[in-house]
Amino acid sequence: MSKKTLRILGWSLTTILSLLFIFSASAKLSMNEMAVAQSSSMGFSPSAYRMIGVVEILSLILFIIPRTGTLGAFLLSAYMGGAIATHLQHQQPAGIAVAVQILLWITIVIRFPEFLERLKGFRKQPTE
Repeated sequence: MSKKTLRILGWSLTTILSLLFIFSASAKLSMNEMAVAQSSSMGFSPSAYRMIGVVEILSLILFIIPRTGTLGAFLLSAYMGGAIATHLQHQQPAGIAVAVQILLWITIVIRFPEFLERLKGFRKQPTE
């Protein structure tokens, strides 16, 4: 694929993820009936659940900004890991959280190719 195609694909996936995280965080921040019920079922107080929404939004903002994208990628990945663990701890289905985590890592690899190089262990030899 060309660099332009990869850039468009990376930003398209980022947009999809952004919409998902915005929807999730807005439910936490609005504290509607569904959010309050979900926070109670997970053992979170409403204020803690609201703070989780704030962390989610801040991590997403860092992910969207190219200069801070790698930091945001780490934070969102950690956030999703916590979401998966919480669902598993409470015997709730974690399939959607796992799918979002996979989509997140695909997006990270496309937007930040240096991650894949690091994961594979490739290192550029210094030129003398």
